Amino acid sequence: MKVLDLECTRHHVFEGWFGSEDEFQGQLARGLVECPICGDTQILKRLSAPRINLGGRAPREGTYQAETRQDVISTRDPVVQAQWMKMVREVLENTEDVGERFAEEARRIHYGEAEERNIRGQASAAETEELIDEGIGVLPLPVPHGMKGPLQ
Repeated sequence: MKVLDLECTRHHVFEGWFGSEDEFQGQLARGLVECPICGDTQILKRLSAPRINLGGRAPREGTYQAETRQDVISTRDPVVQAQWMKMVREVLENTEDVGERFAEEARRIHYGEAEERNIRGQASAAETEELIDEGIGVLPLPVPHGMKGPLQ
């Protein structure tokens, strides 16, 4: 089994396990290898070396950078990726998905027309701005592509 360090065009770093280099290349060519965070199929194999334990040396500081984009969180730091995915999973587990009815349902809750509860869903940028202008607290949250299905 080959364990490869992979990276998408948004700089999400993840591991892929393949039976051989040919299996990896075949799956890559067919678009079957995708980033578990954003779903990008433009994947690069990163340079990697065998992990050799040379003692208790700490990793170098300041080697990671992160940036926030409207549609996705981009970071090279695997610790930050893991923390962000944990936070997203917690939000998904503790909210009701109201889908495209998000703006309507948020208003109904805000104005006391519906039961108060934590919800999530989709809203356009314009709808989000309108909700904020009305004093309704909303938070855009990019959900990793791999987490959009049923939670395991």
